[in-house]
Amino acid sequence: MKKQINCKEVAWELFTLTAAVAIIAAAVYFFLVPSHASVSSISGLGIILTNFIPLPLSVITMALNVVLLIIGFITCGREFGTKTVYTSILLPVFIGIFERIFPNIGSLTKTQELDVLCYVLVVSVGLSILFNMNASSGGLDIVAKIMNKYLHIELGKAMSLAGMCVALSAALVYDKKTVVLSVLGTYFNGMVVDHFIFGQNLKRRVCIITKYEEELRNFILHELHSGATIYDAIGAYNLDKRHEIITIVDKNEYQKLMNYINNLDPKAFITVYTVADMRYQQKVLENEERS
Repeated sequence: MKKQINCKEVAWELFTLTAAVAIIAAAVYFFLVPSHASVSSISGLGIILTNFIPLPLSVITMALNVVLLIIGFITCGREFGTKTVYTSILLPVFIGIFERIFPNIGSLTKTQELDVLCYVLVVSVGLSILFNMNASSGGLDIVAKIMNKYLHIELGKAMSLAGMCVALSAALVYDKKTVVLSVLGTYFNGMVVDHFIFGQNLKRRVCIITKYEEELRNFILHELHSGATIYDAIGAYNLDKRHEIITIVDKNEYQKLMNYINNLDPKAFITVYTVADMRYQQKVLENEERS
């Protein structure tokens, strides 16, 4: 049976995608363009090309995105959903609007370093919204997928490599300081985006061995309202058999759990690992293939 389309959900998704692209375009035009830096994006490459091609940045970005979309469809088939097409076309449209409303805009922060910093912070918000919706801004994402398919490079590494190539292209036009800022901006942009996307979903995998197993199990199930797994564990020294209780909790639950264990059994053996929600990461890595 064909799934019925919810018009309100579609309208809200369209609005959110548009708002995210507007944020990215604002970051590019108001901070990246005045800084002359080339930070890991097609827009960054477009800034370099404006020094050789007498066209506005919006036109160059549109041309680059269209060419990449065509190459992407030819080489990778239908891996690029409608969201990628929409955002790839909409980004240069917004940049063009800003060019008309705010022509010849200068640096808002008056310093190149602050321009790059503001760009990284603002663009990361827009990108994280897109990634959380299984969308992307196109551009280097398409290049990364092509590299992944034909060069067998992991998507993350392909994105980093493509971004660094764009950053280093600043050396063709600008001074050493701008090149260094472009490279640093690319590096920190990746870190900030990772924080926005994955940082909020980090959890802790807590493994506990205690003689108060029943009390701990009840606390996890009924107080934290979390799940747990119990494994048989055998001590290597005297071959004593114990149970290891394993649970995955968020930051708040982790603090409550530690406080409870400290009061229940200060001698409990505990190991803690930082983990991520794998279903969430898979959702981001698929990057709208279901669109």
